[in-house]
Amino acid sequence: MLEKAYEMQCEHVTVHCTKEAEARKRGLTLFALALGSFCIGTSEFASMGIIQLFSASLDLSLAKATDAITAYAFGVVIGAPLVTLMAAKLNRRHLLLCLMALFVAGNLLSAAAMNLGMLAVARFISGMPQGAYFGAGAVVASYIVGEGSAGKAFAIVMFGLTVATIVGAPLATFLGQHLGWRETYVSVAVLAMLALLALWAWIPRTEALNGGPLAQELGALRKPRVWTTMLVAAIGVASIFAVYTFIGPLVTDVASLHPSRIPVALALFGVGMTIGNLIGGRLADLHAAAGLILGYGCALVVLAVLAVFGAHEWVLMTMLFGVGLTMMTAIPAIQVRLTRFAPEAPTLMGAMNLASLNVANAIGAAAGGAAVGAGLGLLSTVWVGFVLTLAGLIVFVVSLQRAGQVVTV
Repeated sequence: MLEKAYEMQCEHVTVHCTKEAEARKRGLTLFALALGSFCIGTSEFASMGIIQLFSASLDLSLAKATDAITAYAFGVVIGAPLVTLMAAKLNRRHLLLCLMALFVAGNLLSAAAMNLGMLAVARFISGMPQGAYFGAGAVVASYIVGEGSAGKAFAIVMFGLTVATIVGAPLATFLGQHLGWRETYVSVAVLAMLALLALWAWIPRTEALNGGPLAQELGALRKPRVWTTMLVAAIGVASIFAVYTFIGPLVTDVASLHPSRIPVALALFGVGMTIGNLIGGRLADLHAAAGLILGYGCALVVLAVLAVFGAHEWVLMTMLFGVGLTMMTAIPAIQVRLTRFAPEAPTLMGAMNLASLNVANAIGAAAGGAAVGAGLGLLSTVWVGFVLTLAGLIVFVVSLQRAGQVVTV
């Protein structure tokens, strides 16, 4: 009896240790994915913080220097479908390693750029892996966390990017101000090399992560509901960028605060995005349509309050947090709906989601800039965001009604 009890106890300990080891492996895989997205987010947002540095170094006007920022966005929009389709059959583990290697090369080239043309090409290359990385990363994360948790999986991958807005971009900007803008890109490349090693070490080597035929991926792009969802994302999420692009002037010119308050405003926005992303990931798995309606609907309220009372410091800071929180609540729901409409092409759907968000970036920034240029004032950028999100919500509700779905929250 004692011998049997001892064997049972040993078996229990072994099972417990095995479960702990498996949980640790899953945690390390998810950490590696988030670290990669953190690097990508840091590179993207830090470029906005050091634009004055590289414009002065390369003898460019500030307006002309924005071409490098635009080149990155074009890299994301073009690279998302192109890279994903070219690598359709590739195992997702191998794809992520290739994408992170390309990202490292793009940032090293950015650091070595001697003129705007070289920098624009380097930033374009740096942006190309982004969409495919988030698409493939979401597939790997879904494999790790299990079926029925696509929203949570995408939120985990996005977590690194949202944290980059709080920590990565400010630190990279600080580094650029004290060491130089080239050192910023070198530092991002070094961190990305560590992420590459983490991905190599901790992503499972399994055929379950193999890709599929190219025709299967292309077939997803023939579905109208996929394009409708991307339109909802491109229009509705544009409010984030209509506001984020002008945070500095909103703080100093509208609320009449010292420039030292700008990092605080950026951090609050980033904290809101991070929390909203985590909430949205769980909500999307429960009811994706409700998550999107709730996110967009609450964002409209926040944007209206910001537009009317944004000259007051406490309102400005609170509502900037609110914009990030509410809009990011909706983004995982967009991803879940895309993958449900095209389950045969989850990597491409993740990539196209990121492409849509970069289109939103261009729309929001351009529309906000046009409003300011027309002499409507800085708070008009918030109203621009309100209109864009309202339009996205209307398109989404109409699409649900046409599909015969009940609109509930």
